[in-house]
Amino acid sequence: MFADNTLTPKEAVRVCALGTVASAPMRYSVLSGSVRHFCGRVMGPSLDLMGTSIEMLRYEGLVEAIEGQGMEDDALLVITDAGRRELKTLLTSRLRPSSDLTKLLVALKFRFFHLLDLSERQGQVDMLLDVCEAELARLEDLRAASADEGAALQAWLDHEIAQLNQRIHWLENFPAS
Repeated sequence: MFADNTLTPKEAVRVCALGTVASAPMRYSVLSGSVRHFCGRVMGPSLDLMGTSIEMLRYEGLVEAIEGQGMEDDALLVITDAGRRELKTLLTSRLRPSSDLTKLLVALKFRFFHLLDLSERQGQVDMLLDVCEAELARLEDLRAASADEGAALQAWLDHEIAQLNQRIHWLENFPAS
């Protein structure tokens, strides 16, 4: 994690891999392809996301092979109890202000939302609301402070503010159950 207890790109990949295999046992090659596809579609190609090995998850005891050994024989992998604990820790972590990594992590939180308890799901919705409200306050402050810096910046800020207001409305009405 970063010093502020938010997730690194490497940990985003861990969330994706652990959440995917927590949903169903999966062959090594299918898991690897699924992680690469999901992360790449949300964030685009990124070297930050290409270093995490499924083998490392196996070595750390977060996943285990139930048929085969590993990458070399395309083992069937399942998540371990330690992997479930790690996934829960990662899924309930804080977020940094908006970035491509944040977008990926929010998508992963909703992709694996069903793996959290009801109170944890509500906590994540509340946390996402807090993040959006803080970002909204930051952008509204920037808009007020930059009123004389041109119409293009104001228009962009208005657009971003409108999107945040829509996201806040959506989250306030999102059923955590």
